[in-house]
Amino acid sequence: MNKKPDDWTVLSMLEWATDYFKSKNIPDPRHSIEWLLAEMLGVKRLDLYLKFDRPLSPAELDRLRPLVKRRADHEPLQYITGFSEFMNARISVTPAVLIPRLETEQLVETMLAHHPDETLSVLDIGTGSGCIPIALKMERPGWQLSAIDISDEALSVARENARQNEVEINFSEGNILSPETITIDGRFDVIVSNPPYISPNEKEILEPQVREFEPHTALFFNDIEMMYQKIIEFSLHNLSENGCLYLELHEQYSAKIMALFDDKKWDARLLEDYDKKPRFIIANRL
Repeated sequence: MNKKPDDWTVLSMLEWATDYFKSKNIPDPRHSIEWLLAEMLGVKRLDLYLKFDRPLSPAELDRLRPLVKRRADHEPLQYITGFSEFMNARISVTPAVLIPRLETEQLVETMLAHHPDETLSVLDIGTGSGCIPIALKMERPGWQLSAIDISDEALSVARENARQNEVEINFSEGNILSPETITIDGRFDVIVSNPPYISPNEKEILEPQVREFEPHTALFFNDIEMMYQKIIEFSLHNLSENGCLYLELHEQYSAKIMALFDDKKWDARLLEDYDKKPRFIIANRL
């Protein structure tokens, strides 16, 4: 930002920062500065294109400068701005929780499409920011939503997100690897989980904005098959008759996870994501 303050407009900032982010190998450089600039100005990103000639004041530049630096250091946009959009919800995020992904939106959309008229009780295992149960509750107010997580910090974020989005979710601490820690009573019509499904061996191939900033406990697990086996076993004993289990998974392990389902106990099928990768399992308890 070596121009004089009077020289900066919305357009010149968009152009300069896009090139700057490109030089730093920042993914989606144009989108990055659009998001930061729109957030700083308090407008929608599309509105920036109606304000190309709007000058940026010295005070605005002072507020924008540290945000640009943080993004240039590969910090995720969602952590810089403090929120992420997830379906119809605004989800606050901190480094204590994973940033919601598009694939998880597709998982929620699939659940809603498969249960259009029913009134269900649902448990989310490993809720993180709470994005899954919150989005479900906003679309299906009559559903009873519960969620567990191993992290106190994550649960604090999830509870605040439920409050901000004006929905009631039963959050509690619980570790699926030690099912005795899960104290939520009753059987569920649906159980859903997006557990950590990346092997630690893959850490170095991840983008820096993921590897260096997002919580490793929500990303990585040493024995991925064991994690899913625990979820499947818990679900078998805690789903109602004909209940349904929804799982998000790494496409690399899809066949191995499918093999964990006993055909005499489950009717399981694999679904692809928008990129045609095997990403979800839907399993009905027989």
